[in-house]
Amino acid sequence: GVRYITRSDNKGFKAGNLRNAMEQTGGDFIVICDADTRVFPSFLENTLGYFRDPEVAWVQTPQWFFDLPEGTRLPDFLARLPGGRYAAACGRALEKVVGPITWGEDPFANDPQLFYDVIQRRRNAHNASFCCGAGSVHRRDAVMRVALKAYVAGVKKKARNLADAVDDPRARREVAHGLERLVAAETELTPYRFHVSEDLYTSIYLHGDRDSSWRSVFHPQVESKMLSPQDLQSWTVQRFKYAGGTLDIAFRDNPLFRSGLSLAQRLLYGATFWAYLGALWNIVFLTAPIVYLLTGIAPVSAYTAEFFLHILPFLVLNELAMMVGTWGISGYKGKVTYLAFFPVNLRALWTAIRGKPIKFPTTPKTRQEGSFFHLVVPQAAVIVLTLAGLVFAATHYSLGYRTFELSGIIANAVWGITNCLAMWRLVQSAFWKPQPEPTSNLTEALA
Repeated sequence: GVRYITRSDNKGFKAGNLRNAMEQTGGDFIVICDADTRVFPSFLENTLGYFRDPEVAWVQTPQWFFDLPEGTRLPDFLARLPGGRYAAACGRALEKVVGPITWGEDPFANDPQLFYDVIQRRRNAHNASFCCGAGSVHRRDAVMRVALKAYVAGVKKKARNLADAVDDPRARREVAHGLERLVAAETELTPYRFHVSEDLYTSIYLHGDRDSSWRSVFHPQVESKMLSPQDLQSWTVQRFKYAGGTLDIAFRDNPLFRSGLSLAQRLLYGATFWAYLGALWNIVFLTAPIVYLLTGIAPVSAYTAEFFLHILPFLVLNELAMMVGTWGISGYKGKVTYLAFFPVNLRALWTAIRGKPIKFPTTPKTRQEGSFFHLVVPQAAVIVLTLAGLVFAATHYSLGYRTFELSGIIANAVWGITNCLAMWRLVQSAFWKPQPEPTSNLTEALA
């Protein structure tokens, strides 16, 4: 009874595929999967129960990329060293404080667990968990109701705009009413918005429907597995699409100014957009220690005892707050991605500001051949300039020049090395290659 539905064009891309299938089917629920999604047998058993609540519009499940190296946990790594029993115990104690530490894991510093288990799951309390596409289940009635309302509102608005040339108010209303049928015939009904981030866009529309009070649910258990990009170029394509699509919504149809959303929903959607603006201040954060170490120009008036008495408690308390908020999950990969991702976010921001369309490229899930170092030149430049600045500042200070203060060198050295470690995580991914799959004895014999 399963049908495979195709179409002759690719209009609207994924959203167009969904609309085409919805026109030819009649089921109450829609499961969205990407081509590389493998759902578990428990998927529907563990998600459809939420729809007993008639106001639940969709359920999102976590996305798990199973084809990246899992790495070795710190205690296991330390156990291989001399005195490994005690070293492993120290490693376990450290992980109790800072979260899991793994060597040789995912080279692209993806952090789906932090996003899904912390950010998305905490949004359930405010009905602000948004759809991420693959691995989600949707109530057809909810999607169609909101789409029809948007369709009718769009038709009326366009008809009114066309009738604005009529001076007489009464005649203008009559002309607009008469044009509505013509406009309706030329306007397409799109259950899912034709947009590169159609999942986020649809979430905003459903949450903003004042008449129905649709709810979203983030289901915490993994119910499917997916493939990850296998090279830095494919990873960059995917991340640019995420960033560009989100920023395009922020500039063109920002939910902060959309009626129907609660204050909590506005703030949480706003936080999503705000995160992608981080590239602007990350440039300052990355270049400030470089400027000091090369010129002696400090980002603060003086590195005095009073300065450290203020900054150190702030940094410690900030880390403790993050530790409590993400208990059991390491937040380091999230920080690395946030810092090292600045060139792609800047390009996405510039594209969105200029109003350029964000393209719909399919993310390759097989390794693309070639050199990808050109994609991390900005990150490599940060590392080189920081290390060069450290050598320059230390040499000048040792020779007795008064350009630098010892406290300033120490503070910016710690700051700069932290930045270098974050940049290096992405730089090394440009050269990463997945391990070849083991060849069976039969295949070897045939070869």
